[in-house]
Amino acid sequence: MSIMKTVRGSVTMNMRFGMAVSLAAALGLALAGCTTTASPKNEIETRWVGQQAGAFFAKFGPPASDTAAGNSTNYVWRGGNKTRVVPATYEELEGGKRGKLLTQARTVYLRCEVQLTVSSDYVIRGIRTIVDRPGVDGGKSYCAEFLAGA
Repeated sequence: MSIMKTVRGSVTMNMRFGMAVSLAAALGLALAGCTTTASPKNEIETRWVGQQAGAFFAKFGPPASDTAAGNSTNYVWRGGNKTRVVPATYEELEGGKRGKLLTQARTVYLRCEVQLTVSSDYVIRGIRTIVDRPGVDGGKSYCAEFLAGA
């Protein structure tokens, strides 16, 4: 009787192990069929990912540097240098009169720096902002104004 229990236990264990291996293989095949496609995260990516890098550099100027990264190249581009004067803001009083000074006028120096990942066929596959400034009055960033609005 104890030999029967041992044989039955061994068969049950082998069946469980076989089912676990089958399940793991099925899960592996299912995951192998999945691909991840990155959707554009911002206006700059929406405008430029999938476009020819030559069109970007023709419009905004040559890259500052490049680095090989496997089958792609990472380019660093800098530009859009601009000086923007932000006017002072005042408290609004009745009758359209100015009250006390809330913020002083200031000069903001703007520039944009991005890293472009370009495939071997010279198509932009990704853009990552490195240096940026907020837009005026809480609007979009300066890089988005400059690169996506153009």
